[in-house]
Amino acid sequence: MKLQQVFSYVRRAIDDYHMIEEGDRIAVGISGGKDSLTLLYALHGLMRFYPKSFSIHAVTVDLGFENLNLDRIKELCESLHVEYTIVKTDIAQVVFEKRQEDNPCALCAKMRKGALNNAIKAVGCNKVAYAHHKDDVVETMLLSLIYEGRFHTFAPVTYLDRMELTVIRPLMYMNEADVIGFVHKYDVPVVKSPCPADGNTKREYVKTLLRQLNQENPGVKERMFTAIQNGNLKGWSEYFGNQ
Repeated sequence: MKLQQVFSYVRRAIDDYHMIEEGDRIAVGISGGKDSLTLLYALHGLMRFYPKSFSIHAVTVDLGFENLNLDRIKELCESLHVEYTIVKTDIAQVVFEKRQEDNPCALCAKMRKGALNNAIKAVGCNKVAYAHHKDDVVETMLLSLIYEGRFHTFAPVTYLDRMELTVIRPLMYMNEADVIGFVHKYDVPVVKSPCPADGNTKREYVKTLLRQLNQENPGVKERMFTAIQNGNLKGWSEYFGNQ
């Protein structure tokens, strides 16, 4: 996928769900994975021609794994002239050594978001962009249906009252396959996750399930996404149908 196509998807999501306003300072959460780096490229490019002026600041929460090397991410941010902050934490030690959690992902996510939000406020950002794409939206809905018995997924825009911070998800119209194509085409410097739980989660199970469903019933993922837009979910129904 070409960069111009990425711009098109991201700008449509931003416009449809009013994600960016004049003067916004947006933190981009960088895990080092393909999704967050694609988002970084997209927002950096949009800064040059989007009608509302905004700035970005890349932020990575270092969980404390010894084999995490962020040198190529630093070099990328320098080449793009994007400010980059790395937040050092001992989250990995707490989750895997001290607490030895049976479900490490839940605690890790909570601690990581707390560290990220504090860092975002410290560098003066009023919004944070997460790199959730269309597959993530649908997978989260399936997770909620299967394990919680409710029809729910995260919204395109979420305001965090306690932090006075707005979360936006500009990649929500992109398929994961689009992201993979972009990363391969432009040789994006992806950093593999050092987490020992990576690839062994309920989300991975649902990802495999969704892939199978879509192979057996072509277009089912798109229909599920449309169902989410039409489902009167908070944060979705306020916009969809009025575009």
